[in-house]
Amino acid sequence: MGYSGQTGPMPVLSCLPEDWWDPAWQAAQSPGVTVPERGVWTAPAAGIAEPGTPADESPPSWRRVAGTTFSLWTSRHLPRLRRSSRRLAAAIALGAGLVAVGVGTTGLTVSALSPAHAAPLPARPAPIPAPTEPAVPPASVATAQQAARPVSLSIPSIGVRTRLIHLGVNRDGTLQVPSSTAVAGWYTGSPRPGMVGSAIIAGHVDSRTGPGIFFWLRTLRPGDRIYVGRADGTMAVFTVTRISKFAKDHFPTAAVYGPVPDAELRVITCGGIFDRSLGRYLSNVVVFARLAG
Repeated sequence: MGYSGQTGPMPVLSCLPEDWWDPAWQAAQSPGVTVPERGVWTAPAAGIAEPGTPADESPPSWRRVAGTTFSLWTSRHLPRLRRSSRRLAAAIALGAGLVAVGVGTTGLTVSALSPAHAAPLPARPAPIPAPTEPAVPPASVATAQQAARPVSLSIPSIGVRTRLIHLGVNRDGTLQVPSSTAVAGWYTGSPRPGMVGSAIIAGHVDSRTGPGIFFWLRTLRPGDRIYVGRADGTMAVFTVTRISKFAKDHFPTAAVYGPVPDAELRVITCGGIFDRSLGRYLSNVVVFARLAG
């Protein structure tokens, strides 16, 4: 037997619960419409539309639909959005705090590793003219038994011109340094400049008051000239061959102070990182030069 009932789709049940209906609410929603007493509903006469049906009112506009939808969505999600906004604001504040702490720590680290006067750097001095005293011929070095003591130093490319004092050795075996940052010194335990061997000249890079005599020594380049004036009026002229930086804990003593077959010069100062806890630089800058020929 076949099913003899309705064959079309069943309507969707859209009625409200029976105990929800309220005549007062209905009157507020439909002003001017007589609200029937609660009882049995009687179908209207044919051809007469029921008040409140779609025949009596026009479809809502898209603005009204959009506004209603937005209001419903906001009432449902606004508490969650507020919580998310507070969390986002807290995260942004925390991130900003961490960035500020990181920047501050970096600044402290840099300031701890650099001397207070290192920023800003002083202007590089202008080159100065080379001395005009007669130079010692390289051929005379091999036969010279003694040379006059050095009294002055000039490095035109970095604007250095200074007198030379005498330096010895400290009690701990380290090389003495000049008591003033404005002059350089010749180590009396090394050959006199222009004689066979490695002549040693040392000076300060800077101090608490500003740059020292050898502040720009690290900027020399191979081929630059160094002039050492001597007490007899002669001049030993050296050509820079290389510039190196060595950690003080691994200083190559033999390469710097050791014997060489010709007349050479070593100009030494401090460099690298300044360790405030130790009160000194951690490296040395050494300029290697050979008697010009």
